[in-house]
Amino acid sequence: MDERIRLRLDVSYDGAGFSGWAPQPTRRTVAGVLVETLALVLGAGTVTGLTVAGRTDAGVHATGQVCHLDLPVDVWRQHEGRLLRRLARLLPADVRVRAMTEVPAEFDARFSATFRRYEYRVTDAPFGAEPLRRHEVLAWPRPLDLAALNAAAAGLVGEHDFAAYCRRKENATTLREVTRLDWRRDPDGILVATVQADAFCQAMVRSLVGAMLVAGDGRRPVRWPGSLLTHRERSSEVTVAPAHGLTLVAVGYPQDPAEYARRAELTRRLRVPVEG
Repeated sequence: MDERIRLRLDVSYDGAGFSGWAPQPTRRTVAGVLVETLALVLGAGTVTGLTVAGRTDAGVHATGQVCHLDLPVDVWRQHEGRLLRRLARLLPADVRVRAMTEVPAEFDARFSATFRRYEYRVTDAPFGAEPLRRHEVLAWPRPLDLAALNAAAAGLVGEHDFAAYCRRKENATTLREVTRLDWRRDPDGILVATVQADAFCQAMVRSLVGAMLVAGDGRRPVRWPGSLLTHRERSSEVTVAPAHGLTLVAVGYPQDPAEYARRAELTRRLRVPVEG
């Protein structure tokens, strides 16, 4: 078998035109477009093992997505100096590979990750979202109170069973550690929620946002989102916020490459298939 090399890809995309990350036979997906374009440049079947840090849902964007893939060493050496620019010419405008980096074979984009960080953008301006930002900003029809949003967020930080906020998968844990959850209002008036955790179960971030928004506009008490953490099943009271306001902005990894394998092994022991 040809000697292979592992590459880390840093990827950005506008999720509006994609049915999520994961390949689907009859739908346009980010992974499908990447594999198709790489095959056009490098040859069909050359790329193997495409693995992503976070399998974003349909309509969710990314500025800091990470994936890895394996290539024959000779193919990489032949193309490495110009592959990034060739992809820039051939990929559709709504997806970009921003960097391609050689990494140790032990690097796993999914299991070596130490955190994922998302941002969710909302406007409560009475006229709605600016037209040029309508694909990344949710227009909320009621005024939102920043202090109330942050009070609601505080009750969700820490290690909890987020079953009330997750679409449960068979044999998968809903235990997660949220290390950061806060809101800010930018100078342009846009409210931005930043949420970071070791990992997320499907629809968890948008469910958290949906619960905080109704606390932020006064229809629920600020303690209500945190009170749902006592539930052991998904709460029917929580409305999932629309996908287009959500962006995956960063994925973290151990600074020491020697820790990639240890982190991956630990993550595999802790949980069965996650993400969303």
